[in-house]
Amino acid sequence: MLASTSEIYGDPIVSPQSESYFGNVNTNGPRSCYDEGKRAAETLFHDYNKVYGVDTRIIRIFNTYGPYMSVEDGRVVPNFIQQALKNIPLTLNGDGKQTRSLQYIDDLISGINYVMKDGIPHTPINLGNPNEMSILELANRIIKLTKSNSTISYQSLPKDDPKQRNPDITLAKRLLCGWHPLIKIDEGLLKTIEFFKSSI
Repeated sequence: MLASTSEIYGDPIVSPQSESYFGNVNTNGPRSCYDEGKRAAETLFHDYNKVYGVDTRIIRIFNTYGPYMSVEDGRVVPNFIQQALKNIPLTLNGDGKQTRSLQYIDDLISGINYVMKDGIPHTPINLGNPNEMSILELANRIIKLTKSNSTISYQSLPKDDPKQRNPDITLAKRLLCGWHPLIKIDEGLLKTIEFFKSSI
């Protein structure tokens, strides 16, 4: 099984992103090594399946969060939670209108278990939460859930940072016994916040 990524789609101009979308990826930007590395890995899996008959599975993981993320992870959920718990400004890149679709780790693991069952075909499958929200909404939600006094500090948007992430999970629902995320955002964030309370 290849743990691929929604970064396959780059900074998409199509939403939601389905597995048939080829993406909008800068091959020479600061994120290219990660984006293109995953794209090349998918190609290799496809070739080994086609040429050698290897039983392969490919999942494209969209933004996932939950307890046990590293304090130094650098992704948006742990960053915001740590800053909120310390009552320091939440550093938000851009104007906050860019969106993400956050899935709780338990939902991802459930999807992976389905993917590895017998009879699942060799094809990329999106595993993510189709409920999209802006980064600004996420920041305000975390401030509220942590009862923080933090404000928001706006920073410049990094080059090629995707403006939108929203998975089309139609294929996952069809192939994986109706799989879809079950954990609501506040429930997942509260569990993650409790973990970080004991970690910082």
